[in-house]
Amino acid sequence: MARRLVVIGGNAAGMSAASQARRRRGRDDLEIVVFERGNFTSYSSCGIPYWVGGLVEGPDKLIARAPATFRDEYAIDVRLRHEVVAIDLESRHVVARNLENGGEPVHVRFDDLMYAPGAEPVRPDWADGGLAGVFGMQTLDDGAALMDWLGAEPAPEHAVVVGAGYIGVEMAEALVRHGLRVTLVERGAEPMSSVDPDMGALVREAICGMNIEVRTGVTVTGLKESDGRISAVVTDSGELPADVVLLGLGVRPNSQLARDAGLPVGRTGGVVTDLRMRVADGIWAAGDCVETVHRLSGHPVHVPLGTHANKQGRVAGINLGGGYATFPGVVGTAVTKVCDLEVGRTGLLEREASAAGYEFVTAVVKSTNRAGYFPGAAQMTVKLIAERRTGRLLGAQIVGRSEAAKRIDVVAAALWHETTVEELTAFDLGYAPPYAPVWDPVLVAARKAAVAVERAGQ
Repeated sequence: MARRLVVIGGNAAGMSAASQARRRRGRDDLEIVVFERGNFTSYSSCGIPYWVGGLVEGPDKLIARAPATFRDEYAIDVRLRHEVVAIDLESRHVVARNLENGGEPVHVRFDDLMYAPGAEPVRPDWADGGLAGVFGMQTLDDGAALMDWLGAEPAPEHAVVVGAGYIGVEMAEALVRHGLRVTLVERGAEPMSSVDPDMGALVREAICGMNIEVRTGVTVTGLKESDGRISAVVTDSGELPADVVLLGLGVRPNSQLARDAGLPVGRTGGVVTDLRMRVADGIWAAGDCVETVHRLSGHPVHVPLGTHANKQGRVAGINLGGGYATFPGVVGTAVTKVCDLEVGRTGLLEREASAAGYEFVTAVVKSTNRAGYFPGAAQMTVKLIAERRTGRLLGAQIVGRSEAAKRIDVVAAALWHETTVEELTAFDLGYAPPYAPVWDPVLVAARKAAVAVERAGQ
């Protein structure tokens, strides 16, 4: 009898694992069953703000592979709108329920289990009343529900976005593009806590330039309704009118099902795996539900990104298929776009470097994305963090216009290989006036950081 692989979660990590396992194991050798509680497989959650903002069509354009493709080409039994509600490790069964018809629970045996339900949005108590017009933004179904609300009559005019992280900032811009008046509320001192406050101030300036009202240092305490619909957001500094509210308060690992089954869950709330993405004998996990290790701090971290989910799923699938692969951790690289401002970060922020026990120096430089005399040259700010004694790169943040964000990849590669700022000054980066000054902004920042390291040593 063929072995059976049961996959919980049909997005990036789960379907990457299933696909890789299928490529290595024949249809007669391995049966694969996938349970997905939503209506889609293998889609880009990161693309939802651009769909809402009218930059891309959706949701079909955001789907990499449809369920029919997995069924027909990969012989994977994809069961949509099925939620796994229990895992029995002793009898090697999962219990799933059909969300469409509410039928009897289905018990499915497994030889191998792939746990990949992703993450779940942080939703405070004050947002749990089921009030019409309040949305999270995690799945394509969430995007579709928001689009239906924006297209309904009477048309919404005022939007409040709670939380100024990646999704909050991107959705604030999307709602402005949709024609709404938008207020962005953030409890911290600056938007985007994924960068240091001095760089977050540059992001705030760009957000305000889009006619978005930014309220920082403000805590939301409740919601007000009128006829069952959202009418205002209540904060510790007053009320904000709202016809639609978008929650951008981040996500946490969807690990409760694993915890209930007795699988190990770490201090980040993510499922604990080894380097091969194995949790226990025949049990694997990957994606936004797991924790991984930060290569600079050595600490466990939860970094929910599609890049990691796909890589981890691929690693798990290779191992499930009889091969060998490992996932070596992350350095925390991420980029985003705010109007025409690009924001990139990698490695450790100042507070993270301190928490890891590093003594460090910083260097901040302002340069241009191209030769200063070339048409379209625009300012770019680069910040590097380096270990005080050795000069080893610890982190970088880049905020600027065109060609800013992807420059972070140079520093990410340097971080991965434990490069020092002195070594970085000699990197042979490309030069031509349309693309960079003769001294690339990254190299200028590296020179300044190297000087800071030398002075700290003296």
